[in-house]
Amino acid sequence: MISWMQKHNRYLVWTIWIATIAFIGAGFVGWGSYQFGSNSDKVAKVGDITIDKSRFDFAYRTIYDNYNQQLQGQLDEKKAKELKIQEQAMSMIESQAKLLNLAKHYGIYVNDDEIAQALQSMDGFQTDGKFDKKLYEQQLLNIKLKPTVYEDMLKDEIAVTKLMSLLRTTPTIFENDTIASAFLAENSIKYKVLTSKDVNIDTSDKILNEYWVKNKNKFMHPTQYQVEILWTPLDVSSVNDSDITAIYQANSYKYVDNSGKQIPLQAIKPMLIKEIAIEKTKKIAQKAYINFKNGKIKANENRTLTETNKTISTDILNELQASKAGNIMKPKVFGNKYATIKLVNKIDPKLKNFTEAKNDIITAYRNEVSKKELNVLAQNSLKNINNLPQVYTKTVSLRDTVNLNGLTNEESLHFLQKLFTSTEENGIIIIDNKVVIYGILSKSTLTSNQEETKMVYKNSSELKKSIFEANLLKSLSERYITKNY
Repeated sequence: MISWMQKHNRYLVWTIWIATIAFIGAGFVGWGSYQFGSNSDKVAKVGDITIDKSRFDFAYRTIYDNYNQQLQGQLDEKKAKELKIQEQAMSMIESQAKLLNLAKHYGIYVNDDEIAQALQSMDGFQTDGKFDKKLYEQQLLNIKLKPTVYEDMLKDEIAVTKLMSLLRTTPTIFENDTIASAFLAENSIKYKVLTSKDVNIDTSDKILNEYWVKNKNKFMHPTQYQVEILWTPLDVSSVNDSDITAIYQANSYKYVDNSGKQIPLQAIKPMLIKEIAIEKTKKIAQKAYINFKNGKIKANENRTLTETNKTISTDILNELQASKAGNIMKPKVFGNKYATIKLVNKIDPKLKNFTEAKNDIITAYRNEVSKKELNVLAQNSLKNINNLPQVYTKTVSLRDTVNLNGLTNEESLHFLQKLFTSTEENGIIIIDNKVVIYGILSKSTLTSNQEETKMVYKNSSELKKSIFEANLLKSLSERYITKNY
């Protein structure tokens, strides 16, 4: 599930940011937040636009909450790291900042009346069809967001929307027909899938040692942090059924599965208990932190943490990286406890010797060499595809779901997308770490009905829009440089 979500998080940034703003207007109430290790309230500067922590925090919470719904309330810090939610949030606000720079360049302006109209149109801020200021302020209070901050974000959303409405283009007749011809095409093909198993790679110590000597700096021991930890267990015993029921009922719209059905309270009860316990234990942990800092109590444990330790949340790691020996971090949730961490000593990365690095060397060497060897094998095999063993034949089209031998469902789709946009009768298509040799045996055109034609034209419009936006952001990245703090 996680790997599927990683491959399909296609955040076209400005539209997702708009969805983020709208989400709160629909009644969003978030859990917690992401915190940077730095004391600065600025995260980055893109061109002339400064990004503060409140924006990053809001984006992070929203993306986290969306994933948590898809995972039926089972998202934790480890899965959040796998999904790279921090990177997604940063990418989203960074890209929006690039667009804001362009909007500023073109003199696009948003006045107070436009902001007021946008607020009044949001259902989540209305009572009996009218804007309710008290409800609006309470909604923002629930997620610890000041109205001025939210309204600034809304102002930027409107500016980006204005900009994109000016730049938006629709497909030409030729472009629609081109997409339709690809969608309606049906090809009979022969193909063979090559993987690293099809090439022989010499991994003798002599070869590996030569590779290691040239690439020593790639194989390092991670930074080590010798720390003292004062643990404060979560006060789960203080969480009662009325607390759980109140939270569940207040946020019932969030707890739905992929089909839109309500998730039973019992299914997410452990998550709710933990979230409530985190909030209830916060003051206890903060008091322990003060006593620890003043030397009144001692740490429970001495431990060495590393940057490769998957149990460490990103915010703890960021703060350790920015800290000096002797610094004591404020309490942070670490598993099922609060951890108040004192950095005793920081050990910088050092080179691994050949023996220590051998397994990593083998993996890196195989990955590098197999790509080259597979390309050579594929080029030679293409010349003699008719006589190759295990060559499959299949009739394929973009209209059907096809599972090709040797490829997963996603790899099959990726292959077909490249196949039907290629002009080569015989060729090679690379899919991740696999290479597919193909030859087209025959071509035909499928008939379409009115509904299919509408769908093709809609896809054509979305495709052109996504390509345009991707290229626009790429161009803006060269024009507006990002400086991370």
